[in-house]
This record gives sequence, structure tokens and C-alpha cells, in this order.
Amino acid sequence: MITHRYILKAHFVPFLFSTITLMGIFLLQFLMKFSDRLVGKGLDTWLIIQLIVFNLSWMLVLVIPMSTLIATLMAYGNFSQNNEITILKSAGVSLYRMMMGPFLASIVLAILLFLFNDKVLPDANHQARILMSDISQQKPTLSLESGFFSQEVNNYAILVREINENTNELKGITIYDYTSSAKVNVVTADRGKIYFTSDQKNLIMDLWNGEIHESDIKNSSLYRKLVFEKHRIVMDGSQFSFHESQGGIRGERELGVDTMKAIVNSLSLNRNTHVAELLKEVNIHFFADTTINRISPDIIPSQKDKLAILRVIDKLKTAKSMILSKMKIVEWSDREIEKYEVEIHKKYSIPAACIIFILIGAPLGVMVRKGGFGVAAGISLLFFLVYWAFLIGGEKLAERGFFSPFTGMWTANILLGILGIILTIKTNRETVTITFNFMKKLIPKRLRFIQESDENN
Repeated sequence: MITHRYILKAHFVPFLFSTITLMGIFLLQFLMKFSDRLVGKGLDTWLIIQLIVFNLSWMLVLVIPMSTLIATLMAYGNFSQNNEITILKSAGVSLYRMMMGPFLASIVLAILLFLFNDKVLPDANHQARILMSDISQQKPTLSLESGFFSQEVNNYAILVREINENTNELKGITIYDYTSSAKVNVVTADRGKIYFTSDQKNLIMDLWNGEIHESDIKNSSLYRKLVFEKHRIVMDGSQFSFHESQGGIRGERELGVDTMKAIVNSLSLNRNTHVAELLKEVNIHFFADTTINRISPDIIPSQKDKLAILRVIDKLKTAKSMILSKMKIVEWSDREIEKYEVEIHKKYSIPAACIIFILIGAPLGVMVRKGGFGVAAGISLLFFLVYWAFLIGGEKLAERGFFSPFTGMWTANILLGILGIILTIKTNRETVTITFNFMKKLIPKRLRFIQESDENN
């Protein structure tokens, strides 16, 4: 019991450190990818925090299995480097017993990750998608540049010749108002000021010492000019403010397992109904087509028989179009069922990777005899890239009907699981050491000499 507790304790700090590090890398990548959609829109800080928190959910699902592998490699690498594996083996403790604690802990971790994957992640994905869609639809904050027309406000073209950045006062203002389709208003003013209302829904422009020129589009002879000392224009500014959407249709990545199973059952029933109707239509079509082909060409049909044959031919054409339509519905149902089944299996297969990576990480850590984060992260990245390539490739091929959803989602786990079992058995039977001496060939001789001198000193 003390040995298991000691081994688990050696896993905890590397697991926590690698989780925080990898989450930071994923978060940095997310911010770099979507920064252009967030910058310059005057978004509230709390809104950006919400967006980040919602997206942290899918990052956590990817990071936990990889952190499990890194922590296992670091823990057993340190044990092997400090000869603790040799000591435990000499005391009669096999590698299987050394792995028992982390293996049971990985099962608990996989169950917790599945519950998170099923209960929390769908809602987080849904909220993140809606929030990102709302942010994408929001226009950047209004910006005026002296000497250039701005058409950011709907139905208005605004020209400002001089802007005082200290007082926000505008001079030499010309505004083309297209809010009415029957007439065009041109407003000019010596100076003015523009600002948003407190609720950010309207844009207010106060003008002083100007004129309003109003002309009719249909009747060019009609013209009116108004001179004012002070005038206020209220413009729609809703496109510059954020409005959060509610609800919306959820995709397969925004649903739990039970909901997706119910959808699959509904689609399967609908598909089976259309298949039965399709078989019925095919039988009718075949019978009618065979009947017409049996008519002897020597028999000259009467006018009445000709009309009957034409009606049968029309019915055949209608039946053919219905058959094609139902075939497309059946194909669509198959693709939808496969899409949801792929997502169901994914919710199980990714948490199961935590268990698989224990089987791989423990023997590899013993073989490598290096407990550093760099070596563990490098090996983990290699295995995780292979795992993720199988997972993504299997998902795409399963959705296109090349593989079953089970095969597409579980092939990576099965192959890596077999590899982990083989490595565990081999490492338990004999001591195998993996060295990186071949990497020295890639280092220039001069640097290699300096490195060897430092090691000797």
C-alpha cells in the first residue's frame, strides 16, 4: 500500500504541471487564431473571459490523456534513473504491481473524463459556438478618419474633415442620409460631436451651424434647404453593440450520449420505414415494367388500350422518381446515423486513452531512464500525434461510410493498447534501455567535444 501511494504521489505533480502547461499552449494557440475576431470590437472583459472558459472545456478533454502519458513517463523515468525500479524488483515487486495503482487511478480518471465529456462539454461547446457567432456578427467600433467617408453606419455616409482627438470635436461635417428610399438628405455642419447612448443601441450626432439639403429622387425639381443652429441626428448603432443569442439548434458535438442515442433510434426507425416503402415501390415498378414488356409487338392496341398503357407509363415514371427520392433519404439517414454514432464512440474512446497511455508510459519510462519533462513531452507528443491521426482519420472515414463508427473511433486505442501490453510484458521480463546516442551524430563535432569535456569535468 505504501509503495502504491508513493508511486501515485510521484505522478501527481508531473500530471498537474503538464496539464497546466499544455492548457496554456492550447489557450495561446486559440487566442492567436481568433484574435482578429475579438480585437477592435469593444467587447466587455467578462464576455472574453466567458468565451475562453467555454473553450477550455474541449482543450481539457484533449490535454488530460496527454498529461497522463507525460506524468507516467516522468514518474517511471525518475524511478528507473534513480534505480528505484531495480530495488523494487529485487524486493520481489514486479512491474505489474508497480503499475497497479496508476492503472486503477487511470480508470477513475477515465470515468470522470467521460462524465465531463458527456455532461459538461456539450453545453460548453454550444455556448462557445453561439458566443463566437454573435461576436463575429458584431461590427467593429465606429471609427472616423479625417478626410475619408465612413459608411460603417447603415444608410449613412459620413465625412469629417478635421477631428480633435483631445475633445472629440468634429469639424467640416458632411452626411449623406439614405434612410428614405424616396429622397436623399445631405447634411452639412461646421462642427459636431458623436457619441453612443447609454444602452449602446443608438448613435447620436449633435451638429451646430449647418444646412440640410433635401431632394426628391422621383421629382428632381423638388428641392428644400433648411438652415439650423443646432441639429441632432439619431442613427441605429445596434450593429456596434453585442447582443447575445438564445438557444438554437444543437449539433452532434453539443449533445450528450443519451440524447444522441435517442436521435439515432429515431433516424433508424425512419430509415427502416423508407426502406420498406422503397422495396414495395421497387416490386410494383418491376411488376408493371415486366407486364408492359410482355405485350406482343404484333398486337395492335386499340385507342383505349393505348391510353391505359400511357397511364401505366406515367405511373412508372412517378414511381421511379419516388424510388430515387426515398433512396436519397435512406442515404442521408445512413450518413446522419454514422455521424452521431461516431460522436458517441468518441466520448468513450478519448477517456479510454488515459488507461491505454498508462500501459505505454510505464514501460517506456523504465526503458528511457530519463525523468525530465522534455524527454517525456517529446515521446508523448509522438504517440499523441499518432493517436490523433488515427482518431481524426477514422472519424472522417467512418462518417463517409468506409468504416463502421466503432472501427474508426477505437482502432487507435486497440493498436496502442496491444503495443502497451507487449511493452509491459517485455519490460517486466527483462531490463531494456533506450538510449539517444544516435542523436549525437546530428551534433557538430566541435559542440560534441565541448559537451563531452563538460560531462568529464
